[in-house]
Amino acid sequence: MSLFYRVLIVLFCFMAAGNSQAQQKTRILFIFDASNSMNGKWEGRSKIERAREILCASIDDLMGVENLEIALRVYGHQSPVTATYQDCNDTKLEVPFGPNNYAEIKHFINHVQPKGTTPIANSLEAAYDDFPDNTTRNVIILITDGLEACDAFPCEVAAKLKSKGIGVTPFVVGLGMDLSYLDDFECIGRYYEASTPEAFATAMKSVIADAVLNTTVQIDLMDIDGNPTETNTTVFLYEAGTNNLKYTFMHTLNIKGNPDTITIIDPDINYDVVANTLPLVEIKNFDVKKGIHNHIILNTPQGMLQTRIKGPTKTNDVTVRVTQAGKSITLNAQKTGEFQKYIVGTYDVEVFTLPRIYFNDVKIDQGSHTYLDIPGSGQLKWKAYKPIVGQIFVFKDDGTLEWVCDLNYDKTSDIKYLQPGEYQVVYRLKDTYSVNYTNTKNFKIISGQDTGINL
Repeated sequence: MSLFYRVLIVLFCFMAAGNSQAQQKTRILFIFDASNSMNGKWEGRSKIERAREILCASIDDLMGVENLEIALRVYGHQSPVTATYQDCNDTKLEVPFGPNNYAEIKHFINHVQPKGTTPIANSLEAAYDDFPDNTTRNVIILITDGLEACDAFPCEVAAKLKSKGIGVTPFVVGLGMDLSYLDDFECIGRYYEASTPEAFATAMKSVIADAVLNTTVQIDLMDIDGNPTETNTTVFLYEAGTNNLKYTFMHTLNIKGNPDTITIIDPDINYDVVANTLPLVEIKNFDVKKGIHNHIILNTPQGMLQTRIKGPTKTNDVTVRVTQAGKSITLNAQKTGEFQKYIVGTYDVEVFTLPRIYFNDVKIDQGSHTYLDIPGSGQLKWKAYKPIVGQIFVFKDDGTLEWVCDLNYDKTSDIKYLQPGEYQVVYRLKDTYSVNYTNTKNFKIISGQDTGINL
């Protein structure tokens, strides 16, 4: 039976062989779920109300499209389901294909009352005879809120249709639907999760565009082995040669682990494609071919970088600056403890501790985690009875001193987080005017500990 708060749209595209003139016409058959579960609530309204509204809006979008005919089949609307009986033959072609039947289809959708069961497979099988011929591009869009309820298998129906010489390309849009029961049939294609009515409406626009244009795009973010396994990256599509951003997508892999397919796209312009990796990867002037499935291939092999503080520390709030090796422009600033993906290669890393820590030629490998460990800081607490001017230096391994930071001469006390080591502070009273009043004081910083000095 149907599942509460689930919306599934299964599209089986029957691609028939034929001459180019016949293929110019497209026929779309909507199969509409009017089973009893459509009376259930979905975000404050019944699911039948939501489905009516969205489907009628989709039909309005189709009005005026040339070389297009639509039809309507409904199931679950003739025989009430009871505790002891369900009519698995409750499916009927209510409005056949024909010109100017949009108003008739919308009228039926708006007045049908849900009452019966969910015979998905029987509806798909019966739908084969709803098409006048196989010389056009024939598309079935099945709209339902539930699973097959009559112990039949929609994928077996798809296999039967394919055995008759009809090519089947399935599309799936669903809310929280567990599709594992279909894995053995290889009939699941694109999968869209519609968790809200708004997402459902967007999905409908997408599949309608696919049905009418038959032009799709797949963005392949390739790993180091040439497989499209990279994902979770924002991709921009600009009109080629301009700053006109046409589409923005958060790249994802579908339920089959393949890059998800884009169906709402204008095939009449070329695109500059930008993958927002670190650093950016882009392709200029990509030409989308009409009527086919296009692949946009970007080489984006990536690995993870994390800087970690090891051992006791007085602060974890440390910024890390990352640049490409040998380049001065900041690529990214991340915090210690954070993971960040980077394109495979070598990078220079500057850690904003006091004093600074530098890592040069850090290697990022495909699918690997690179960890950079730094010591925990200690805490210096200094105070003076009058404002002072001063600077802190660290003793290097060769015994020389290296500047670390200046003291705030508007204060008489302050706190500094310093890396473990031997230090010297050079200072004098702010209101003195002779270098002879210069003083120095040495101190030691230990990770996770406090050090106090009086100046």
